[in-house]
Amino acid sequence: MKFSANIGFLWNELPLTDAIKAAKAAGFDAVECHFPYGTPAAAVASTLEETGLPMLGLNTVRGQEGENGLAALPGRERDARRAIEQAIEYAAEIKAKNVHVMAGTADGEMACSTYMANLEYAAEIAEPYELTILMEPLNHLDAPGYFLKNTSQASDIIQKLARPNVKLMFDSYHVQITEGDLTRRLARLQPIIGHIQFASVPDRGPPDCGEIDYDHIFATIAELGFEMPLGAEYRPAGRTEDSLKWLSNIKSKERIK
Repeated sequence: MKFSANIGFLWNELPLTDAIKAAKAAGFDAVECHFPYGTPAAAVASTLEETGLPMLGLNTVRGQEGENGLAALPGRERDARRAIEQAIEYAAEIKAKNVHVMAGTADGEMACSTYMANLEYAAEIAEPYELTILMEPLNHLDAPGYFLKNTSQASDIIQKLARPNVKLMFDSYHVQITEGDLTRRLARLQPIIGHIQFASVPDRGPPDCGEIDYDHIFATIAELGFEMPLGAEYRPAGRTEDSLKWLSNIKSKERIK
């Protein structure tokens, strides 16, 4: 099984390029990030080439304070599309796989139609770069009022859009808090999942603590045939290196096999 370090949370005290190198040294198979735009794309691309790690994805910008994304905000279409263009341009330059289009704090039919139109736009301009557009439901505790609330809502939008490069980002942490039933939900949604992330619940720490049995979840994902690296998007309590016992344990078991 392969794992990606989300350097929005892991080694986030380091410059982005140094965090990529730290992830390589720790044994990760890939990296992903949140908002890399303060670092020139050429520097990130060079570091990825040096380390041999792929960049799995990045986010569109959050917008103004409290917006938490722009794509579902009626009246902000121009800003949302600029953010989409910025993310896709950056992702293409560093050869990333995915762009997560953040929906924002919104609700109602106008928000839904705005979001779908912006996703359609994102899918269209991402296609020549072979980029996947991701949608991620966020839980009501960490992101109150966020437009995309659960996997059923996301699945319905994906079905209506019918764009092969629009997929679900299945964040096990958010899904467990909002919906639970991770094993059956992963199996049911597998055809539309583009990326999987994980963290413990309820504290969003490493996967070897909390209420989710990640040994079982990782085994389930393997049985489903999902081969892309899984995103470690958790918050270390201290140094990132001190939170990686779970990774060394998995790697040790794989070596024994």
